[in-house]
Amino acid sequence: MLKQEFNTTAYDKLDEFVYGIAKKPVALKNGMVIGGGTIYPELNFTLPTMLVTKDSWPEVIRIYKEIAEGFCDRARELGTPGFVAEIETVPDMTFNPEWCIEVCKTVVDIIKEHSAKYGIKGAVRITPNDNREGLKEHVYKDKNWNDTLKAFVGSGKAGADFFSIESCGSKEIHDDAMMYCNLPQALFSLGVVGARDMEKLWTEIVRIADETGAIPAGDTACGFANTAMVLAEGKYIPRVFAAADRVMAAVRSLIAVECGAKGPDKDCGYEGPYEKAIAGIPISMEGKTAAVAHLSSVGNISCALADLWSNESVQQIKLLSGYAPVASFEMLNYDCRLLNTARKKSEATALLLRDLLVESDAALDPHAYILRPDVILDIAKAIVKEKGHYLRTRRAGICALLKMKEGVQKGQLQVDEKEKGWLDTLLKQLEATPEDEAKFTAEIIDDCENFKPENYDFKK
Repeated sequence: MLKQEFNTTAYDKLDEFVYGIAKKPVALKNGMVIGGGTIYPELNFTLPTMLVTKDSWPEVIRIYKEIAEGFCDRARELGTPGFVAEIETVPDMTFNPEWCIEVCKTVVDIIKEHSAKYGIKGAVRITPNDNREGLKEHVYKDKNWNDTLKAFVGSGKAGADFFSIESCGSKEIHDDAMMYCNLPQALFSLGVVGARDMEKLWTEIVRIADETGAIPAGDTACGFANTAMVLAEGKYIPRVFAAADRVMAAVRSLIAVECGAKGPDKDCGYEGPYEKAIAGIPISMEGKTAAVAHLSSVGNISCALADLWSNESVQQIKLLSGYAPVASFEMLNYDCRLLNTARKKSEATALLLRDLLVESDAALDPHAYILRPDVILDIAKAIVKEKGHYLRTRRAGICALLKMKEGVQKGQLQVDEKEKGWLDTLLKQLEATPEDEAKFTAEIIDDCENFKPENYDFKK
């Protein structure tokens, strides 16, 4: 159930739109305020390559203890003012929610211990895996749905500060859309089926957060737009398709906030700046430090509006310096030191650093261009003028493509001739879609071969 609808943007002036400060900051009991003027590191970590089974479970817990002890010790040594530790569970931990809960409690307890001994300020984001992907059954009535909710309930009781998820409702439609560069099909996935799924899912997550004392933080279109970005980086699909898809995905992710999520949104949601622009929530972003997980062309610009600075996900493997999560944590800390030092100098210095981060990437890739703060604000203002998730998603895609075309024409964005052709093709695709959602659904639903409406209780 939607609790609010955003009809205006939270930001109007470009000079207010900057890293480390959000219109609606999130305060924690330990004194940390996300979006309150300080940008904090958020470490995302995972297991080395291994089987997660009942037999290997003691070793799994040992590894998580080792990781948590490692970054807590380094936080003390670096004088870190605060941090967030994100636990992205692997599928087996959602299939067995008691495993997810035990991992969460393990990390929470170690942070609490270090806080009591050394005054370290840390928070935990739990991100259970959405195991509904690829299901042939009903997505709201099967064991996977119930186990995901159980993982949230138990983690909240175990002390998790933030709830997030990389939800995947309607991903089967979007996967085909990417394969065939079919932006209307992506529109159906994100703005129709996915939008309804988000409302259903996040109504439950917000309810559980309220009951357990956790903060419902936000979703991410990782399985949608992030997948598109990585495919584009590998030259499998056009970069301009992936960039437009990202902006369209922002409307889907915003639904979590409409249902009551407060931020900070999830790091691999490069659509986060659009949520910040519209709703004013703090956001977590990843960039150059995410190279441990995937390559991208947005290494600097993605930091320009961040309130948490993350690394995506890094395995517990040994490097020359030590284990990889600790190395990643150190790099995040030094980036945050620079950003916070610029802010302490003056607001003008912080804006200068923001603009340098933007300028270093914006012209070189479509995905970077649609993360320019001025572009974000212009598109965000157009999105909120529309009513309903379908029309907002449609408008988001059209505006993104028009902005990229404008950037090419002004010499502000470099793309090759093939990409220029795709800009025109994709724009025609979206402009040809009807403004009536029911009519659009009737036209496209039969083309979505892998979509089973009955599994979503979907009615035209």
